[in-house]
Amino acid sequence: MEGGLWPAKAFEGEVVPFRATAFREGHDLIGVTLLLTSPAGTTSEHRMSLVTKGLDRWQAEVRLDEQGTWTYRVRAYADDFATWVHDAGIKIAAGIDVEVMYAIGSRMLATAAVDKTRPAAERRLFAAAAATLADATTPPETRFALLSDPKLQRAADTRPLASLESFSASRSILVERDRAGVGAWYEFFPRSEGAKKNADGSWKSGTFRTAAKRLPAIAAMGFDVVYLPPIHPIGTAFRKGPNNTLTAGANDPGSPWAIGSTDGGHDAIHPELGGEKDFRFFLGRAKTAGLEVAIDLALQASPDHPWVAAHPEWFTTLPDGSIAYAENPPKKYQDIYPVNFDNDPEGIRAEVLRIVRHWMALGIRIFRVDNPHTKPLDFWEWLIHTVNAEQPDVIFLAEAFTRPDIVHSLAKVGFQQSYTYFTWRNTREELEEFLDSLAHETADFLRPNLFVNTPDILTEYLQFGGPAAFWIRAAIAATAAPIWGVYSGFELFESVARAGAEEYIDNEKFEFRPRDYARAEAEGRSLAPALALLNRIRREHPALRQLRNLHVHDSDDTSILVYSKYLDGAFTADGEADAIIVVANVDPHSVRETIVHLDVEQFGIRAGATFEVEDLVTGAVWIWGADNYVRLDAFGEPVHILHVRQSPSLSRKAEQ
Repeated sequence: MEGGLWPAKAFEGEVVPFRATAFREGHDLIGVTLLLTSPAGTTSEHRMSLVTKGLDRWQAEVRLDEQGTWTYRVRAYADDFATWVHDAGIKIAAGIDVEVMYAIGSRMLATAAVDKTRPAAERRLFAAAAATLADATTPPETRFALLSDPKLQRAADTRPLASLESFSASRSILVERDRAGVGAWYEFFPRSEGAKKNADGSWKSGTFRTAAKRLPAIAAMGFDVVYLPPIHPIGTAFRKGPNNTLTAGANDPGSPWAIGSTDGGHDAIHPELGGEKDFRFFLGRAKTAGLEVAIDLALQASPDHPWVAAHPEWFTTLPDGSIAYAENPPKKYQDIYPVNFDNDPEGIRAEVLRIVRHWMALGIRIFRVDNPHTKPLDFWEWLIHTVNAEQPDVIFLAEAFTRPDIVHSLAKVGFQQSYTYFTWRNTREELEEFLDSLAHETADFLRPNLFVNTPDILTEYLQFGGPAAFWIRAAIAATAAPIWGVYSGFELFESVARAGAEEYIDNEKFEFRPRDYARAEAEGRSLAPALALLNRIRREHPALRQLRNLHVHDSDDTSILVYSKYLDGAFTADGEADAIIVVANVDPHSVRETIVHLDVEQFGIRAGATFEVEDLVTGAVWIWGADNYVRLDAFGEPVHILHVRQSPSLSRKAEQ
């Protein structure tokens, strides 16, 4: 990570590949060992394997289960036993330097036999082998058999007979709690839950107590995190009307992101939602349902925010004396003033830290950060590290829809999660490149949260793809990455956009949107059962709770996306390997028939073998191999999520 400027990152339970390049002069064999020290100070050794012959690339995969900062370094050494076995096997079989080779082996094992750092049983084993090799009267087949003796090999593998050791520099990796890397998010506006329209056109806002009634249904769909847009007082100056119109009516509630009024600022709750007692009630109901609550950290202000009067220097004053409002051309946000971090950085830092601590004291441990790329990187680095030093469990999600290097830099300086470009990656080619990059190019620092939609993002794919598009996008998001999310209304197939925009018509950012979820589900017009199925599959299959294990496969159809996720049994709780194959028709308007081509060794199956797969969506069972026919109907079953039922006789582990 930038030469050690920041630590690499992982989460509790993540299987991390440690890699090194190691070589020596000449042809003698070497060994490479990962020396890994946990936050508790316990050091473990892990033999690294040569993964690419001829390129000197070594790797060891280790599951990291303890939160905190780990350190590691790599030890390389001349593997004297392996070199002797290799050379002796060739020479003795050819009748060349037979006694010389036995003498070399005997001397090496005799030296190991007097090494008191080794167990007594191991020393006796080495001593006996050394004596046998040195005794020319021993039958030739007995002496030669020692080159492949499994007991000797195990002892030499466990504690190598090594010389010429060298070590890499020490490096670090920060392991954060599992929710930083695994979770299913659900976003909803509490003011819409329980909102009622009066006869005169005015609205009665939903509250935290009415919103709490929605929590059991969210939990039943299998979500882990409930994310609430800003819950603070909303300004009235330049308040926006429906669909971001410039003129708000008397009954328009305004955008929650226009934070601040005479009722308070970022440390206050909108009076219509309730007070702190009501918020604590909501948090309690969420905890009972098994949900964590994330709130929005939007560092901006409405013109009515107390900051504007108390700290005008925190904003940008234009030559005409007015304060600059937010813009994202062609969008304009006259109801929002961006904070200018250049004028009083120390004062702003102190205020933001106070606000974060305020919500932490109420029990919040997850913050979704609005537009972090419009604030200085050093500010985020300072804030996140300061907060995590006090409370390591706090998670910050970056809503960073911006240029890649800025997204990556925000992750490097500390953000535990990040929004991504997933919503705009829809073709097979786009998805293959995108998902492979997330798993193998940026996984050391960036944890993608694959939201399928947001209040601001309703892509053309969802606008015109029909119900199939919603199922396809949800299935890919839920299986391709350990973190994914939906914004409410997705399960109801809401797809009508404002003309000429990728935004919802009658956008909930600017008005109340109560929804009858129960009726839609009763009438079969809801994706909620499918979302519950996806989240259940995620919980039951540990391979889907890993990021780095995705492997893209091939198909003969340009609209059939194929990838697998595999977790070796050495890293699962029950010792059983877990493998999932996802085959998705990304064209929501068609039926596709094709052949998919699998590199079966990527999910633990011997090349050329057949194996049984179960479709976790339909329950169908098939016998598959490397090449398989599929038919995916966008109007029926557009996605296969296949569980590979491995026969022990077929696995690479059993074969070895």
